[in-house]
Amino acid sequence: MASLQVLLLGLCLALVHTGVQGKTFGRCELARVLKNNYVAESALGDWVCMAAAESSYRTHVTHKNSQTSIDYGIFQINNRYWCEDGKGGYNGCNVQCSDLLNSNIMASIRCAKIVMQKQGLNAWYGWQKKCKGKNVQAYIKGCF
Repeated sequence: MASLQVLLLGLCLALVHTGVQGKTFGRCELARVLKNNYVAESALGDWVCMAAAESSYRTHVTHKNSQTSIDYGIFQINNRYWCEDGKGGYNGCNVQCSDLLNSNIMASIRCAKIVMQKQGLNAWYGWQKKCKGKNVQAYIKGCF
């Protein structure tokens, strides 16, 4: 019985650590959410491909970069320029980095739109490596 309690406690701690609010989207599910949030249909393939390349559609992931900045959420938005996590970045999206880790990705979409207005899709290295110049419409094929 004690080992079961330890196992359950460990599972609960793991869920808290990884963000119980996190979610892994399906590609078509993500495409529909993006379309419903005013991402142009002509851009949906790029967005879905970028999310696949950056986070494998997972909202709760972070990535520490070599220059000590951290990327957050489904679109891997960087704390040095775009969100606030207490480390003194610019916060160009006026959002808390922790808000980019939720299953509700509205803050992530708003921020990604700002990044795209300022820098375009080239702001994401994952998009550059895996999506740029490729048939990104395949990412939304059969979704609508």
